[in-house]
Amino acid sequence: MLWSDQVFDALRELEGMTRTLRRFDLPSSVEFPATNMWVTDDDAVVTTEIPGIDPNALEISVVKDALTLRGSRQAEELKEGESYHRRERWNGQFTKTLMLPFAVEAGKVEARFSKGVLYISLPRAEADKPRKITVKSE
Repeated sequence: MLWSDQVFDALRELEGMTRTLRRFDLPSSVEFPATNMWVTDDDAVVTTEIPGIDPNALEISVVKDALTLRGSRQAEELKEGESYHRRERWNGQFTKTLMLPFAVEAGKVEARFSKGVLYISLPRAEADKPRKITVKSE
């Protein structure tokens, strides 16, 4: 057997294992839902794309400097005689926790859902905001 045949056999075996693992539909917390976050001195904004999820079924919680998102996406029901030819969209329950760069005023957090995108506005806690210290001279 040539060295190149061994490489191709190994690649085919790896591809087969990858297909097998995909059947489990178990995303890591790093993968789903994908998030973006940007910050200013006064707040942080988190966005995440979660199409196919009922916004009323989402649970968003904030504790100090941690934001946790929980929810689920139901699998599409197939009719009798149908089977998947390709299945890449994930379904099931998810939990994702993001560490925020500062403590948040939990009572002032706002969330809105538009066209499959969740927007979360997280105002910085007053006690956590930088304070300018006036220097007194004598």
